[in-house]
Amino acid sequence: MTTTPYTARLIAPGTLEELRTADDAGRPAAPVTDREGGAPLRCCLRRSAPGERIALVSYAPLRRWAVRTGAEPGAYDEQGPVFIHAEDCGGPDTDALPFTDSHRTLRRYSAQGHILGGRLVEGTAAAFSHALREAFDDPAVALVHVRAVEYGCFLYEVRGAPAEGRG
Repeated sequence: MTTTPYTARLIAPGTLEELRTADDAGRPAAPVTDREGGAPLRCCLRRSAPGERIALVSYAPLRRWAVRTGAEPGAYDEQGPVFIHAEDCGGPDTDALPFTDSHRTLRRYSAQGHILGGRLVEGTAAAFSHALREAFDDPAVALVHVRAVEYGCFLYEVRGAPAEGRG
């Protein structure tokens, strides 16, 4: 994990409860015991440990954000797979940005929910911090989605206001 003035936004507890019942594709969750560990969990922003109960669910982060904000993402609305704990886990143990140790894509979005650009980031904390600062230097950027390169999966969202400025 890396320290920056930005905060990773995990999937909200209410949304997690909904996803544990039916995901954003309308399918019921199907919990499994993770035998190997290592799945990037979006409920607590850490990797799963062997033996934990997890579920792979379909999640539409931009769609849910648009409902709250009134944005109209149009064709940029995506839905994809994310891992979550099968039961409530209590959330993250730290506010440091997770999953910065691999190549990532940072997708920039406007307040209307339109993609403003993206950037492939090397797997170092310094490169990740620099890319986030660069993204939010553009006043048109309202949020950034951090995604895995190898599968394109959504990992978490970062909002434009630094953590110390949030209420």
